[in-house]
Amino acid sequence: MDVNGDPVPTTRIRCSWAADGELMQAYHDSEWGVPLHDDQLLFEFLCLEGAQAGLSWRTVLHKRDHYRRAFHDFDMARVAAMKDRELEKLLLDPGLIRNRLKISSVRDNAKAALELVREHGSLDTYLWSFVDGKPVRNTWHSRSDVPATTPASDRMSKALKRRGFRFVGSTICYAFMQATGMVNDHLVECFRHKACASKR
Repeated sequence: MDVNGDPVPTTRIRCSWAADGELMQAYHDSEWGVPLHDDQLLFEFLCLEGAQAGLSWRTVLHKRDHYRRAFHDFDMARVAAMKDRELEKLLLDPGLIRNRLKISSVRDNAKAALELVREHGSLDTYLWSFVDGKPVRNTWHSRSDVPATTPASDRMSKALKRRGFRFVGSTICYAFMQATGMVNDHLVECFRHKACASKR
């Protein structure tokens, strides 16, 4: 019983996709939708969302630690300096998604990201500009309500492509925006909705 004498729920209500295993639940409960402003982590999410293209996020999440080891914890300068032979070697690594275009895109994206940092001071400043620097707080009640793309993700996608980024279609950009808290797409009934809405 709580302080009012009402029964305390034994289970928390979560977004339905979080039921896909313990790793997905932990990710949902601690990371997804939390506003993120660290350049290195923003770069990591952008690359991992690109790796997801055509696959499930669960697959990428299970390989995340391996990606971090392979790509120097997503240190942009170190990734941008990777040699062709290093990328070729990664194609033999079963801990990664062995797609040549996806593997090489990480280096291309690092070079493009460094250019953005030089121009705008940080990746954070540039990427968050697509939501005017503050999270979009949605109030969805059903998973079917949540869009796959928005005008903001369309703009981000077009801008990043012009800058030389790869695997940054609008759907990927919107997933990135959801993951990094640029939009709060936790369903209203989800226990994380209110917690994420309080963060900037």
